[in-house]
This record gives sequence, C-alpha cells and structure tokens, in this order.
Amino acid sequence: MATKQSINVKGTEITIYQGGQEDFISLTDIARCKDAAHTDDIIKNWLRNRNTIELLGFWGKCTTWILNPSNSTGFRKQAGLNSFTMTPKKWIESTNALGIISKSGRYGGTYAHRDIAFEFASWISIEFKLYIIKEFQRLKRR
Repeated sequence: MATKQSINVKGTEITIYQGGQEDFISLTDIARCKDAAHTDDIIKNWLRNRNTIELLGFWGKCTTWILNPSNSTGFRKQAGLNSFTMTPKKWIESTNALGIISKSGRYGGTYAHRDIAFEFASWISIEFKLYIIKEFQRLKRR
C-alpha cells in the first residue's frame, strides 16, 4: 500500500509517495519553488533538454523501468532542437516508463522516482537539491 508523506525544503512542501521499496517525489512541488504559476512549463522545459532525455533513457535501461527503450533513443536524437517538445505523459506513453508518474485533477501532479527527482532538483538549483536530499534522508531515518 502506498503512503504519502511530505518534507519541508526551504519553505516548500514536497510530497513523497512511498510504495514498497520505491519513493516517488513530486516534481510539481519542486518546480513550485522556482515559479508556482508555471510548474508544468518548468517540467516540460527540463524534459526537452538533451541531458534529461539521456538521463531518463539510461536510468530506465539500468533499472529496467523503461519497457520500450527504442523510443527513448529516437527522442535523444531530437532533444535540444528548437522544435522538440516533451511532456511527462508523452514520455510515459511512448516509452512505457515506470519512473515518472503523471496524474491529472485536483490532487494531480508529476512524480518521479527519487533518483530522477533529485536530478530535476539539481536542474532547478544545486542548493535546493542538497536541501531536498538532507530532508529526504531525515525522513527515511524516522
């Protein structure tokens, strides 16, 4: 059964869903620290970055959490081009990725496996990433 917890990082509440051994951290909450009004755009901009696509593809292959890796290779060739766009749902549907979850609706948002979420936090701010890691470790020690 999945449980929901949160950590407070520099005044921003970050939601964490824990199911079994895996932790999924809200990218939407992390993006909120940068610009609360445009969290979707921040996530999409991160996803269209070539380094992000490479990270997601390699992470998925290493963990076997991408069930259709050939599509991630195609995205890698396009990533970084001005015409390239990517959304969490497009990534999930095209690659059958399990490391990112996108929920719509009132309690929706984009969640990612902790490995991916920490990389996203690094893209937002190295300082913020370090604070998230410290708070996450504190939560796990409880």
